[in-house]
Amino acid sequence: MSDHELRYDPFDPEVIADPYATYRELRDRAPLYWSPAAGCWVLSRYHDVAAVLTDPITYSSASGIFPTPADVDMTAILLPMLVMSDPPRHTQLRQIVSRAFTPRRIAALETTIEGIAADLLFQVPLEDDWDFVSAFSGPLPAIVIADLLGVPREDRDRFRAWSTTFVQSNPSRGQLGVEVATALYDYFASFLAERRAYPEDDLMTALVQAEVEGQYLSEEELLGFCLLLLVAGHETTTNLLSNGVVLLAAHPESRERLADDPGLVPGAVEELLRYDSPVQGLSRTVTRPVELHGQWMRPGDTVLLLFGAANRDERVFADAEVFDIDRRPEHIAFGRGIHFCLGAALARLETRIALQTLLGDRSFRWEADLAGAERLSSGPVRGFASLPVR
Repeated sequence: MSDHELRYDPFDPEVIADPYATYRELRDRAPLYWSPAAGCWVLSRYHDVAAVLTDPITYSSASGIFPTPADVDMTAILLPMLVMSDPPRHTQLRQIVSRAFTPRRIAALETTIEGIAADLLFQVPLEDDWDFVSAFSGPLPAIVIADLLGVPREDRDRFRAWSTTFVQSNPSRGQLGVEVATALYDYFASFLAERRAYPEDDLMTALVQAEVEGQYLSEEELLGFCLLLLVAGHETTTNLLSNGVVLLAAHPESRERLADDPGLVPGAVEELLRYDSPVQGLSRTVTRPVELHGQWMRPGDTVLLLFGAANRDERVFADAEVFDIDRRPEHIAFGRGIHFCLGAALARLETRIALQTLLGDRSFRWEADLAGAERLSSGPVRGFASLPVR
């Protein structure tokens, strides 16, 4: 065990490049760690993170899910969002949104996603180096989200720019993404008005019309869900795909097995989610005094739950540092409990189809140029702003 001073800053470039050695030290030396850099407590072991996720009474989401400076109130900046709410309103919101965001609606996208993935890959200049993010992993979910909501595909570049800018913002350094959120709200406010006047068979119309026991989403709640769907639904898949092609390039034997047997891909997606989680962590606010690992957290304290560390916890996963496509992990990359990711099925579907498309041509193999890649600078989101491949 190292005797150097333990330090964790989610926005440290070295941590962003490779957080996993630091995560291991946190799990072993300080499973509940106070981070002066982030101004919050940090939990890194699987069972601790899972316990917090399933106790929304003690650990609230209403004050925000990303660590922010004490003088910044994200709830005053962003409109109400499902992930930033507690019961009983969360229960009502989830029921209403679930009426529109149905498994049937997601499953119906399969053929469309297959066509989008094939078309994007067809346009790639395979004989040259190309940017995987801008050419494939970024446009794919942007087009899918645009189709799902019913907005024009020509707006997908704008969607991608909004999403990336918002994710790259860093609340701990005063970058709040307010301008992006405002632009998005303005865009969807007019679109919602159009759907109320002229309904279509799309998610936006379904959201406007969805109700439970006479309750509908308010205008602010609708706009908040649009921001959530764009950022969470878009970035998760983009980064899962980008992280995935890097891993498969580094594990050619696994890539060959997946190419030989596409039926292995769904299980491999789960291992990708565990091994290099696109969402590395989200936070909660403590509502009552809690003693854990010999330390006290007080009401109002923020605790950052490191999904990325929990998913590498050797107390739960044998050979946790080994990438194994035969593993069937009970990971928490999508969270757990009442805030389990509503878009998990869509992310899984998109990633499975994308990987099967990439692996479908036996002559197509790739290398990732990590030296020329640019990592996202957002601590909680792990992925690439650009990823050259050849």
